[in-house]
Amino acid sequence: MTTDIQWKRRFSDLLAGNHSTTGDPVDAGARLLVFNPDGSEAFRAALARHHRFEDAEPVVWIRPLVGGKDTGDGYLFNLGLARRRSLRWEAVRLVDDGVEIDLVNEQRARIEPADGPELTELTRWEEFTNRLTPEEDAALRDLDADSWQGRYA
Repeated sequence: MTTDIQWKRRFSDLLAGNHSTTGDPVDAGARLLVFNPDGSEAFRAALARHHRFEDAEPVVWIRPLVGGKDTGDGYLFNLGLARRRSLRWEAVRLVDDGVEIDLVNEQRARIEPADGPELTELTRWEEFTNRLTPEEDAALRDLDADSWQGRYA
């Protein structure tokens, strides 16, 4: 049986890139895969490095990296699209190199090491967030708002 401490640590380590084979967490990160009850893939995206577990509920807040594009002024993200999302679970377990979550809507989520296009998107996100003010960056990391009213919306 997987304890809360075990899976939450693995979850946090995946997002932080602590599984890097080079020892540099910038070379690693996490992606989210969501599967329908029939096993088909419903969603796939890289995850920003920040997350927040709710103390009173079985919920973790994350930020899937969607809404990015090359604008000629660099790769920019629409922060109205790359907004926080919640994963509300019924059961969680460690699997291989990831964390698998049975969601309350009967879907299954898997957080695993990012590679390929998802790792590229995470690198683009990190370059993009260098444009943010410290206040904007803190607002994103807080994961406490459902919409974005500032720049890059």
